[in-house]
Amino acid sequence: MKYFLLAFCSFLLSHEMIAQSSNFFLPVQTKTDNGIIEGNFDTKTGIQTYFGVPFAKPPVGELRWKEPQPLEPWKNVKATKNFGPRPVQGMVFGDMNSRSAGLSEDCLYLNVWTPAKRSSKNLPVLVYFYGGGNVAGDASEPRYDGEAMAKKGIVVITCNYRLGIFGNFAHPELSAESAHKTSGNYGYFDQLAALKWVNKNIAAFGGDPNHVTIAGESAGSIAVSYQMASPLSKGLIHAAIGESGAGINPTMAPVSQSEAEKTGKDFSEKAGIKSLKELRALSTRDLFEIYQDSHRFGFPVVIDGYFLPNTVVDIFNKGKQAQIPLLLGWNSAEIPGQAFMQGKPYTVENYVAQVKKEYPNLANDVLAAYQANSVDEVELAATALAADRFISYSTWKWFDLHRKNSTQDIYRYLYSKIRPPMVDQTLVPGLAGGTQSKTDAAVAAAPKAVGAPHACEIEYCMGNLHLVKDYAWTADDKKVSETMSNYFANFIKTYNPNAGNLPAWKSAKGSDGHPPVMIIDVISKTENANHDARYELHDKYFKNK
Repeated sequence: MKYFLLAFCSFLLSHEMIAQSSNFFLPVQTKTDNGIIEGNFDTKTGIQTYFGVPFAKPPVGELRWKEPQPLEPWKNVKATKNFGPRPVQGMVFGDMNSRSAGLSEDCLYLNVWTPAKRSSKNLPVLVYFYGGGNVAGDASEPRYDGEAMAKKGIVVITCNYRLGIFGNFAHPELSAESAHKTSGNYGYFDQLAALKWVNKNIAAFGGDPNHVTIAGESAGSIAVSYQMASPLSKGLIHAAIGESGAGINPTMAPVSQSEAEKTGKDFSEKAGIKSLKELRALSTRDLFEIYQDSHRFGFPVVIDGYFLPNTVVDIFNKGKQAQIPLLLGWNSAEIPGQAFMQGKPYTVENYVAQVKKEYPNLANDVLAAYQANSVDEVELAATALAADRFISYSTWKWFDLHRKNSTQDIYRYLYSKIRPPMVDQTLVPGLAGGTQSKTDAAVAAAPKAVGAPHACEIEYCMGNLHLVKDYAWTADDKKVSETMSNYFANFIKTYNPNAGNLPAWKSAKGSDGHPPVMIIDVISKTENANHDARYELHDKYFKNK
């Protein structure tokens, strides 16, 4: 009875808070290219919100596995006050705390937060792509919420894009029916459609279509690297922010069209499906279950000669990428060292043996770059190696390519704030966000963090600690969030993160032997990079020269 009363009081309190909040909402309407939409104006915060705004036709039926198609105009006012459905996905990284109304193939919706007043115009714009390995994620997640950034004078957009088998699936029959004779990359075409929507409509929300920064974390950051590389995005994006990830081997690197088509054909034939007609006739549930039963982790990005003409490395080396300012970085301990040790205890002997196994031709070089002479050093070295192989090296390579093949300013960071303990001690963080139960055998023995793990910086840089209830935030966390979100806001506004009393952040030049890096922590400061030799070593290993 005691627990029932506590739960009931909590329920009443939460609904009372929602009611009080909605008391400040004033309906507002905005005319878009396709028709009038109605959102809410929060008179308490001064922010207008439009949630669940369609930006393309639902990609269902015959539009499954096709580029997003333009919307038809509507006559009546369309209510856009609730988040649209999120893309079809399974539980991959724990509970990502979605605020959307279920899952659906009909998922091409975006959300707008704007501080615009009646006379506002030409406000800077941020378009944020969520992470999740192209198999999970949702534009409604609290950590991506745009209100805090909007309060800094920015129009913020988050958008859904197709995932899993619905996002990157390629097949010979799909290529044959395409006007460009290609298939795959549908999630990236969705992002492109959202950028086109922004270009056409953002002025109606007080935004400047010629001042658009794209940003993202993990798969979202990888998307930013691909959008910079694509000729189709040029003119739609004017600056970029990448948080941990680029589409460069070994991190979600693209494959040839023929390889992608073979992968798709093999997948469908193994499932006993012989034609595209049969594939399209499957219900969402049946197709999703077939995909889940295959134990695949999505489908590869495709060098299709249209959205992506070549590898990111080739495009940047030739200077054919979007020539725009770039701010990027990664976290100090992206993934635990056990990902490299593969379950073996942290001993010097085990570490050396594992290095020799993974790097038979470069073992001595790797051991010199990632030195370890004690158990504690082994954990740190293994963590650095695991992180570099997972995502840090690819992000560094993106940085290195752009600074050497562009005259635009580029700013690099290393996010180093370790998260505080969780409020609920029966839970542990998921790899890409959300939480998992400690009783899960895979996470029961999660090691103590030796640095900032993957995805942990999102709620800090977006100013959303107050919306993420899983952690016991401290004054130090709030200080770091204010610093990082101000750096990001300044960059979005002026293409330069520096302003006010923030520690000075120097841009990197192509000729810098030890380029400047902003260490973002309780005390943030610029240092010269002193570990880049290990990334140059991985250039040889992954053959990205």
